[in-house]
Amino acid sequence: MKLFQSIFGGNEQPGRYAESLIELAIERAVDGTDPRLRAVAGYRKRLREPIIHAIDHVVSLVALLPTPLSAASTEFSSDPRLKALFVSPEHMREVFGNDLLLSEFREGNATPGEAITALLLAERKEKQTFGMEVAGDMLRRDVAQITVSFSHHRLIDLSNSEDETRRKLRHRAFDHLISIALSRISDAKSERVELKHRHELLKGKLKVLQKGGWSIDDKAGEHADPAALQREFDEIDEQLAALSIDERTLGWQLDTLIEVLTGAEQQFWAENIDLYLDRMNIRRKAGQADAQLINFKELHNVLGQNMVMLFVSIKSDELPKRKSFAENADRCLAELGLSSQR
Repeated sequence: MKLFQSIFGGNEQPGRYAESLIELAIERAVDGTDPRLRAVAGYRKRLREPIIHAIDHVVSLVALLPTPLSAASTEFSSDPRLKALFVSPEHMREVFGNDLLLSEFREGNATPGEAITALLLAERKEKQTFGMEVAGDMLRRDVAQITVSFSHHRLIDLSNSEDETRRKLRHRAFDHLISIALSRISDAKSERVELKHRHELLKGKLKVLQKGGWSIDDKAGEHADPAALQREFDEIDEQLAALSIDERTLGWQLDTLIEVLTGAEQQFWAENIDLYLDRMNIRRKAGQADAQLINFKELHNVLGQNMVMLFVSIKSDELPKRKSFAENADRCLAELGLSSQR
C-alpha cells in the first residue's frame, strides 16, 4: 500500500461514489489494518456497506467546513476567532511563519501573491483562576474565573486551492478511521508469544501511519521523510505476513474494522463550541457587556483527542521566514538575559 496516495478524486457527494472509489477504500482499509484479512472469505462483501457509510461520514464532515477565513493581519481585529486563537497579529504571523509544513509548502509550491488554503488546528484548554471584576461601580477582587487558552497551533493539508485542501481532508479523515480500528486491534492482549509479537508489530505500524498523516493530532515538528516511512511500513507488513494467524483472530480483526467503520460517527466527529469570551479570553455569561460570542468547530475522536479547527486562507507574502533552531535558541536565551557563544 502507498501511504501517501489518496483514494479520493475531489468531487465526492454523499451516496454517489464511483465503484472504483469503493473498491480502493476497501483495499486501503485492509492494508491499513492487516493485509491477511483477505484470507477471510467474503471480506469485500462484508466491508462494502461499512466502507460506504464511513465515506459518507468523512465527506459530510469536511462539507461542514465553511469558506476559508482570510487569516491576514488586516482581518485580525474584525474576526473574534482569530483574536481568541492568537494574542496579536504579530503572534499569528510568527506562528504561521514557524510552521514546518507551511514553510516547506512555501518553498516548493507557493506562488507570490497566491493564497494558501489549510486547516488550522489548536488545542483548547480551560483553567480556573482568580482575578478582578467590575460590578457596577465596585471593583471586586479574587473572583473565580475561567481562562481559555489555545496552544500547539498547526496547519495541515495545505494547497493552493480550497477544493484540493478539502480532498486532502477527506483522505485524512478516512485514514484516521482506519487508524482507530488498528489502534483497537493492536491494543488486544494475548498471552501467546507469537500474538504478542504481532501486537508489537501492529503498534509499530500504527505509529508509522500516524507519522504519515493518518492522525488528526500531527504535532508541530513531527515530520518524517515519506520514502523512509513507506519503507518502514513495508518492512512491518512483511514481518506480519511471515507470522501465522488463526481464522478466529482474523475474524475478530475484521469484525473490529467493520464495527469502527459502521460506527464512524462515534469514532470521529465535530461539534460546535460556543464561547462567550472577553478580550482577555476569560469566559463570561451571555449578555454581559464585555462578552463576545465566538463559535468554533471542535474535532473529537474516541481516543480522547480534541482540537479546535478553523479553515483558513493565508497570504504567504506577509509571513516571515521560518526561524532556524539556532535563531529560536538565541531568542530564548535573550529572553533569559543570556547570550549564545557562537
